[in-house]
Amino acid sequence: MSRRRRRPAHVNHDRWLVSYADFITLLFAFFVVLYASSQVDHKKVGKLAMAIQSAFQEMGVFQSTASQVPNLEDTLPFGTVEAVENWRRNTSLIQIAPRLDGPLGGLGEPDTLAQLQHDLEIILAAEIARKEISMGREVDGLVISLREAGFFESGSAQMKQASEPAFDRIATLLRKRKCRLRIEGHTDNVPIHNAQFSSNWELSTSRATEIVRLLIVRNGFDAYHLSAAGYAEYHPAASNGTAEGRGQNRRVDIVILSDGPTAAASESAQERGPGASRANPLQ
Repeated sequence: MSRRRRRPAHVNHDRWLVSYADFITLLFAFFVVLYASSQVDHKKVGKLAMAIQSAFQEMGVFQSTASQVPNLEDTLPFGTVEAVENWRRNTSLIQIAPRLDGPLGGLGEPDTLAQLQHDLEIILAAEIARKEISMGREVDGLVISLREAGFFESGSAQMKQASEPAFDRIATLLRKRKCRLRIEGHTDNVPIHNAQFSSNWELSTSRATEIVRLLIVRNGFDAYHLSAAGYAEYHPAASNGTAEGRGQNRRVDIVILSDGPTAAASESAQERGPGASRANPLQ
């Protein structure tokens, strides 16, 4: 009796289509999720922004605005979403009414700086008359310029003993107000090379850091309120073409920083490019 032959098993060469179809399905789902997550509900964002604005205005934290807050209970039509977004962008949510005091606290109101300048001019009237000190308002705040002729010997970073009373009057007034200060050293364009300093960079920086040291050790300033910078001859207050101009450029500036919007938007003194000069201080 002959055996019955088995038919060879049929090999399905199309099984890869199943895996491919699963992959395409997963890929489609992945892109659907990406698309859905990228779509922001503008109506809800607008309502949230208006709710925050309204709540903080009632608490007195944010300044009030003339803009009228829409009724948050109403459903916003899709056509008004753009108007809501414009209202949200044009309404200031970051202007805090009260000025906070602390390690970074400063003088932010223009009238406060004006009053401080007035008080300084009174207690420094003699030094201003002798042109040993000058003051001026700039975008960063109020600048007190200590001229070399009144406060330093030529080529030295040590303060003259005769100028210490005037310096103490300045420090006492500024410490009471908890001002943030940036001390800037400046020179003229005449090269220097002595046993202590090999360049104007070193001289200007040493004078700035010496003032910072005196404010901390002698006058009890909080170090967190102070910073120092040396600019050599690259930020002149006057022309270096005359002896009088060079005398104005050899100075240490005490910059009383303002926290107002103008100062916040301006570049810091450390970011000014080479050759940029500030306005001449008031005589």
